[in-house]
Amino acid sequence: MKASQIIQTAAVFGALAVIFGAFGAHALEELLVSTGRLDTYETAVNYHFYHTFALLLIGILYHLYPDKKRLNYSAIFFIVGILIFSGSLYVLCLSQVTWLGAVTPLGGLSFILGWVMLLLSFGK
Repeated sequence: MKASQIIQTAAVFGALAVIFGAFGAHALEELLVSTGRLDTYETAVNYHFYHTFALLLIGILYHLYPDKKRLNYSAIFFIVGILIFSGSLYVLCLSQVTWLGAVTPLGGLSFILGWVMLLLSFGK
């Protein structure tokens, strides 16, 4: 991915995080409270936001340091993490398909690998 593509992806994910957060706080609040999934949904939105900001940072860093190829891997891991971690929790909250909870840790692992790639990009 190019730095500009990473930044554009972060912008899209940022907009989606705001939409999902607002949707959960307003349109879905009653459903999420009645099913006991409000905390789960909030976790999905929080991690979605955290890693969107991280993705934006990676895009900026990759623009400044295009020779640091591990930054590209970091971006990919953050994207996959958002899709799997937050995505599986969103679907779990809305569908009550509980087996999706088993997929969520793979997204968490992807987040960890993204942070490790960032570390390795600037490590000696």
